[in-house]
Amino acid sequence: MSERLRLLLVDDQRLMRDGLRTLLELEDDMRVAGEAENGEEALAQYESLKPNVVLMDVRMPVMDGVEATRQMCERWPEAQVIILTTFDDDEYVFEGLRAGARGYLLKAVSGHELAEAIRTVAAGGALIDPSVTRKVMAEFARMAPTVPRSNPDLIEPLSEREIDVLRLLAEGLTNREIAQRLFLAEGTVKNYVTSILGKIEARDRTQAALRARELGLL
Repeated sequence: MSERLRLLLVDDQRLMRDGLRTLLELEDDMRVAGEAENGEEALAQYESLKPNVVLMDVRMPVMDGVEATRQMCERWPEAQVIILTTFDDDEYVFEGLRAGARGYLLKAVSGHELAEAIRTVAAGGALIDPSVTRKVMAEFARMAPTVPRSNPDLIEPLSEREIDVLRLLAEGLTNREIAQRLFLAEGTVKNYVTSILGKIEARDRTQAALRARELGLL
């Protein structure tokens, strides 16, 4: 078996950390390498442990999860952070993603879904709860309304079909769901997504949705 993924749990509630440890160590490919109860401890633990994935709460004393994520990603660009919090923390979603988080999940997520999210992020992908994606985009649109533009300041503009894909991507749809909606092959959608990421200089789907809003594409 290949080396297990090393995880860092960051939450000010010990009961939550204990529950996550018990749950995640049932997975053959994961182990909890360390724990922290606030952002400052998380930074110190990351420096010494260099975990593959960090599960970060938002509301914590001393230093909250958003600031900890920002500092962590600035100091260690390779850091893979998943914000794991309650639905009531949705006002922090946008700032958390802007800070560099690669995922945003609600604590109501199942153990299987959490494990799969960890594997996705560890492999360099990104994952955000679809309901949260829709909420973020709606709030972002309210805060920073823009007039949609088909040809913003891009070196290579998006095609009409790429804009269609981007709109659905921003709603949190998977490649399969986008393919069904647009009557395309899933592989074709994957190619469109790759092209979109390159054109708007986004590293993943989540950042693409936010970047598209900033460019006035949505």
